[in-house]
Amino acid sequence: MRHFISVWNRTSLIKRIVIGVVLGLLLGMLIPKVSVIGLLGDLFVGGLKAIAPLLVFALVANALSQHERGKRTNMSTVIGLYLIGTLAAALVAVMVNYLFPLTLTLDGVSDSNLSAPEGIAQVFKDLLLKIVDNPVNAVASANYIGVLAWAVIFGLALRNVSPQTKELLQTTAEVTSQVVRWIINLAPLGILGLVFKTVSDNGVGILANYGMLIVTLVGTMLFVALVVNPLIAFIMIRENPYPLVFRCLRESGLTAFFTRSSAANIPVNMKLCEDLGLDEDTYSVSIPLGATINMAGAAITINILTLAAVNTLGIHVDFPTAFLLSVISAISACGASGVAGGSLLLIPVACSLFGISNDIAMEVVGIGFIVGVVQDSCETALNSSTDVLFTAVAEKSVWGKGKANQ
Repeated sequence: MRHFISVWNRTSLIKRIVIGVVLGLLLGMLIPKVSVIGLLGDLFVGGLKAIAPLLVFALVANALSQHERGKRTNMSTVIGLYLIGTLAAALVAVMVNYLFPLTLTLDGVSDSNLSAPEGIAQVFKDLLLKIVDNPVNAVASANYIGVLAWAVIFGLALRNVSPQTKELLQTTAEVTSQVVRWIINLAPLGILGLVFKTVSDNGVGILANYGMLIVTLVGTMLFVALVVNPLIAFIMIRENPYPLVFRCLRESGLTAFFTRSSAANIPVNMKLCEDLGLDEDTYSVSIPLGATINMAGAAITINILTLAAVNTLGIHVDFPTAFLLSVISAISACGASGVAGGSLLLIPVACSLFGISNDIAMEVVGIGFIVGVVQDSCETALNSSTDVLFTAVAEKSVWGKGKANQ
């Protein structure tokens, strides 16, 4: 047993996760009624979600308190890349709709328990209210906009305190990071449980009726991940971006695919940025911010499902209107929560642009939840891996240190 544990610990985390995926798949098909196996996944995701708000607060506050006056950061570049990437993804979804127009069967797919924002104004209002949330409640409820806002305020306030106080804050950040490493080391067991639960609950063939919709959504996300994002990265750094792209997809996208939560993947992304040798002053802010506003996958989901509803109802869409839809979906995507299915409830906001009633829009949301087993996993993998990619690209383009794909 001791020898097995030693070999297991020496095996790379990615290989251990792949083993967990295979075992989860097999167990889900062979013994689907042993529900206790799925508990491993719930515990893993619960642990990540529990520590992530504390990690964000500790790292952001510490980074700002230790920041030296006059030292350059590249947050403006990162935010610019986030917004460009999200809008580009939304436009790709529009192009895909023109090439492969989809229609939906809307009758009988509804959920009266779901509620959606009434419009883009409500999305902005919700974001502003999250900023002024009680700091304790923001941490407890994983409101990352609020956590970020208060961490920035505390970090700036702590700039002029004694060195001993700053050292205590730094120690707190290091201890929290260590706890995160322990939780991430349990990822193979957690992902085993998540895969088992997905397979045992849904079976392998439940999504056959929605095959074309799933293929369109996943294909568009793959195109953005493997063509659009690398193109943006190449324009910024003027060298082959694929080693960095593949590493982000492998080490961030893989765990995000199974946790289906950008918020839960924040600790994983923080660790990857540390391994890439990126500046902690930047990534401690850009990663939690990206989990909130860098939502290329969400913009794709909103556009494709909205345009599928438009096609079903026979509404003509010219390109200027489609472009306006892309802007709205990109802005709305920034308000998507960092939890599974967060983007789906923003579909009615986009549908309202075409005068589609909320009842019909919520039927589209219902279809989104049906295909969500695959769609939301791919969406989160794209969103979360792009957080690290654009953070690394921004640093490499601004400082030219060449550390981003070490």
